[in-house]
Amino acid sequence: MFSFDWHRFLLNDQPATFLFEVVARVLIAYLVVFTFLKVSGRRGVRQLSLFELVVILTLGSASGDVTFYDDVPVLPVIMVFVVLLALYRLTTWLTSHSPRFSRLIQGDVITLIKDGLYVLESLDQLNISEDEFYMELRQSGVEHLGQIRLALVEVDGQLSLYFYDDDEMRAGLSVLPPEHRQDYSTVPVGALYACTHCGQTQRIEAEQQAVCPRCQRQRWSAALSVRRLH
Repeated sequence: MFSFDWHRFLLNDQPATFLFEVVARVLIAYLVVFTFLKVSGRRGVRQLSLFELVVILTLGSASGDVTFYDDVPVLPVIMVFVVLLALYRLTTWLTSHSPRFSRLIQGDVITLIKDGLYVLESLDQLNISEDEFYMELRQSGVEHLGQIRLALVEVDGQLSLYFYDDDEMRAGLSVLPPEHRQDYSTVPVGALYACTHCGQTQRIEAEQQAVCPRCQRQRWSAALSVRRLH
């Protein structure tokens, strides 16, 4: 009969004492990654630049290998940490002394929404879907674009929103999901509608089709004018 080999299943060809070595390797890897995060001065993943994220992933891969592969020595991983830390210091120095290098590494702040309308050239620059933007807007208490005076996509990907006062707010495109927002190519009743691509608003008569004067699209949704809940 086949005999199940628990030692091979749990440790392969390693002795049980290798588990103590794993503890030491994990501790070293933990200290290396923690030290880098401490030195970088960042408090969260969303505050990491693209370069810092690459450094963390590279360091994580190196430290992960050393934790459970007995043929991976520890000193090369520490050398990886030293080199990455030197590169990080050099990059931060260059970004603080060269605006061009800073834009290359970190990117620019992008104006996404201005005066309740999408900035058309910004939509083509961003590798993010419309649904993801709508989700972030809803999570910030936004129901339609007319509530927003200015929306900026920061270099770390976060969205900064600046709202109109209630008496300055205008009608705008709904950011609600499809089950709560009906889109039309031929509108059913005469009313104020918003272009579903750029947010441009205009009155369209019943059973009419219209081309957006800003983006030349032909899909419309009823413009909302509800005030934002503070």
